Amino acid sequence: MKRWVLLRKGADFAAISQKFHISPRLAGLIRNRDIIGDKAIDDYLNGTIADLHDGMQMRDMDRAVDILTEKIRERAKIRVIGDYDIDGVCAVYILLEALEGLGADVDMDIPDRILDGYGLNRRLIDRAYQDGIDTVVTCDNGIAAADETAYAKSLGMTVVVTDHHEVPYIETEGEKHYRLPEADAVVDPKRPDCGYPFQGLCGAAVAYKLMECLYEAAGRDAEDIRGLMEAVGIATVGDVMDLTGENRILVKQALEMLSNSRNPGLKALMECTGIDGASISAYHIGFVIGPCINAGGRLDTAKRALSLLRAESKREADMLAGDLKALNDSRKELTEAAVREAVRLVEETEAGKDKVLVLYLPGCQESLAGIAAGRIRERYYRPVFILTDGESEVKGSGRSIEDYPMFEELTRCKELLVRFGGHKLAAGLSMKRENIEPLRRMLNENCRLTDLELQEKVSIDMELPFSCITEEFMQELALLEPFGKGNTKPVFAARNVELLSARRIGKKHNMLKLRVRDADHVSMDAVYFGDADGFLDAVSAKHGNGSASGLLAGRASGIRMSLTFYPGVNEYMGNRTMQIVITDYL
Repeated sequence: MKRWVLLRKGADFAAISQKFHISPRLAGLIRNRDIIGDKAIDDYLNGTIADLHDGMQMRDMDRAVDILTEKIRERAKIRVIGDYDIDGVCAVYILLEALEGLGADVDMDIPDRILDGYGLNRRLIDRAYQDGIDTVVTCDNGIAAADETAYAKSLGMTVVVTDHHEVPYIETEGEKHYRLPEADAVVDPKRPDCGYPFQGLCGAAVAYKLMECLYEAAGRDAEDIRGLMEAVGIATVGDVMDLTGENRILVKQALEMLSNSRNPGLKALMECTGIDGASISAYHIGFVIGPCINAGGRLDTAKRALSLLRAESKREADMLAGDLKALNDSRKELTEAAVREAVRLVEETEAGKDKVLVLYLPGCQESLAGIAAGRIRERYYRPVFILTDGESEVKGSGRSIEDYPMFEELTRCKELLVRFGGHKLAAGLSMKRENIEPLRRMLNENCRLTDLELQEKVSIDMELPFSCITEEFMQELALLEPFGKGNTKPVFAARNVELLSARRIGKKHNMLKLRVRDADHVSMDAVYFGDADGFLDAVSAKHGNGSASGLLAGRASGIRMSLTFYPGVNEYMGNRTMQIVITDYL
């Protein structure tokens, strides 16, 4: 059962409305996102790339710039080492393109998810050493690779770490002792000694900031690499960063550029997945473009996605885009099978009774464990670890809920793990098979989640009469975009809405189109893209047997439910009508 909570955050909405030329209702929505004060509101509504912070404020940025400037001048061999996910691929792309633009002798390596595992490791370092590499630049990894960095240094290589993940630490007597890799430069806004004003950047954004500073140091205009901001925005959404502060500006800029992209690979990917550039949103990045780019690293090689971003001809771009879409379609089928098995374990085994779910799926592809964990977390609203067999160890991915800091909890179990990393809401790990049950026990013995914290909370922005849903209101809501983590779509509610009729829609008839009427007797179309059977079962449970079938037959009588929703527009044969998209019901 979900908890509905109506937000009641106060402010002088009339004054905000007058000052920023918005409605009091929109002022309330902005306040609900904890945007407080004239400057913060102005930045939120009107922020541009001119408002981004100077990357030189990051600790070690000056050292990284000096090192790379010297290495480019010396024509030293530089290798970029990234990660196999969307953030890592985009970061590698940014560094390669920008460094080549400065005349660097640069190449790249991306670990194979199965053979190499996550991040910098000895195999990658040995490959670099054998290839005569002088300088390694990491991106979206490296902060947890203290031993590996020391190994590279022992071979005489220069190492520049750029990352955005949490710095590993050991906690003794309540005090955290951080362990930074002893690289020649470590650029990570999450360093405890880094004074950069915004910590929430993705790995690609950190890489972009480094390249901006490098270009300025070289006397080049940073405008020369502005096109790479598309990849920053894609990585920010794809890596599920909070769309606040700088990230909001970066994603807005990226979406504007993507609507008329000059990158052959991205154009081909949008074309083959049916995305209209003119109406592209963060949703399309998160649920269409991102999964296709990630599919390379999950089922094949991330280098295929990198090749797409760097494609020079339309023919090459079309071929690579088609390959990635096919891989993603295959990934979806394999994910469904993994989720079905995970659900079975939750429903039928002792592990399913735990507050922290630790589910061992030996047949699940290692690369899909994180997606499956996310799906189980959504279904049961509990922290979830999906464990599966790797080459020589058990590998795992975790997805968490708001009140369970996953990285911290893994740190408390570190003696059971070979390696781990991540942050509050997601983590990855590797371990010996015999430690699966001990890990499950320890995580649950340490768990302090209350029953209330295990109840998913639906935060409602405001109650909204249907009469307020107009074209003008929809245009105003667009000022709040892009939506995503940290800047979610507003949630509106209406009590005691009368359901007048319903019909099943969609290829599998698993969605609903309804006609509804609110307490002020204003009628409107509604759609529900969730589980139609679950919705109809809730109608029957509340209003008795026959009520759901009567609703489907257009013979509804007195069926009322409270709904949460987001207003939308239905366009059909040139006609635009207002409708609501139902997101939850009671």
